[in-house]
Amino acid sequence: MAAPTYAERLKDIDPATITSRAALAQLPVLRKSDLPALHKAAPPFGGLVAAPLGSFGRLFTSPGPIFEPQAAETDSWGSARALFAAGLRPGDVMLNTFSYHLTPGGFIFDSAARALGCAVIPAGPGNTEQQFELIEAYRPSAYGGTPDFLKILLDNAASNGRDVSSIKRAVVSGAAFPPSLQAEIKSRGIDAYQAFGTADLGLIAFETPARDGMVVNEGLILEIVQPGTGDPVPEGDVGEIVVTSLNSHHPWIRLALGDLTAALPGASTCGRTNTRIRGWMGRADQTTKVKGMFVRPEQIAEIGKRHPELGRLRLVVVRANENDAMTLKAECGSLSEALREQVTATLRAVAKLGGNVELLAPGSLPNDGKVIADER
Repeated sequence: MAAPTYAERLKDIDPATITSRAALAQLPVLRKSDLPALHKAAPPFGGLVAAPLGSFGRLFTSPGPIFEPQAAETDSWGSARALFAAGLRPGDVMLNTFSYHLTPGGFIFDSAARALGCAVIPAGPGNTEQQFELIEAYRPSAYGGTPDFLKILLDNAASNGRDVSSIKRAVVSGAAFPPSLQAEIKSRGIDAYQAFGTADLGLIAFETPARDGMVVNEGLILEIVQPGTGDPVPEGDVGEIVVTSLNSHHPWIRLALGDLTAALPGASTCGRTNTRIRGWMGRADQTTKVKGMFVRPEQIAEIGKRHPELGRLRLVVVRANENDAMTLKAECGSLSEALREQVTATLRAVAKLGGNVELLAPGSLPNDGKVIADER
């Protein structure tokens, strides 16, 4: 492999043997949180890209900093699917309020719309007065941007007598879109769809008219793993998103995003057959400090490996008598005192801290992907 960091990370791997999801799950996970350090040590792309800079169309940065290239081909982030699913068609006009400045958000949606044959108003965020002038002149049928800014536009238009009635659809991303806001946007005559993506990977999943979860982008391999590990969770369990992309310009081999989701059973009623996920369900990085010592999800996973008879695990951290205290709650079919004592010893050995252990019947802990619950 020409990319030096991948060459080192995968030097003992025969690519010909990676022919299944089970085989893929044996490869090491690359954590997105590690990218800033990699990029600083081997600028600009941390040794994860072999293509020369001149082969890319644009070069961006995101907070971290993380440096991201845009491949020169059309719709290089694979985002046109999300816009098509939301109803955009050739000849539509989209108001794009994602930022075009240094970060790739604006161009991710811009290139997707243009690939569909839509015209784009490159508005960027803010400056609502000028946005109203553009909307009233060009009469866009679609909006792209955060749901928060869409609400700001609609509120300001209502209070200032501006006409934004041409906007009938929206593709929103980059912020939470709770049911209350969904209902409000819908009540104003706009059919809004969610898209989930990142600057490095592009579109990961998108909502369709079926409204039954988000369909994973067909160009990616998505795994859901136990937070802090590379071990896939049972279908339906909440876990961390890990993505593999075989993009020839910038491949990603098991990139762990730090975001939580869960797979949904079956195919979407819209006709798309790829895996569906529940959408973004929080962050997977649950590392915390107890009595000055870091406790990580990987350590909780190690306890589970040492005691395979245990099911779902959760470490609960509280303050008791002005001191940190932790209790490992573990689902298990056998609630024996002997096992509880064994797990208590393992907790101390792995975490280097003492704590209580509480054995629970299977199904007692919520399926929310939370491995460490800091309740202080």
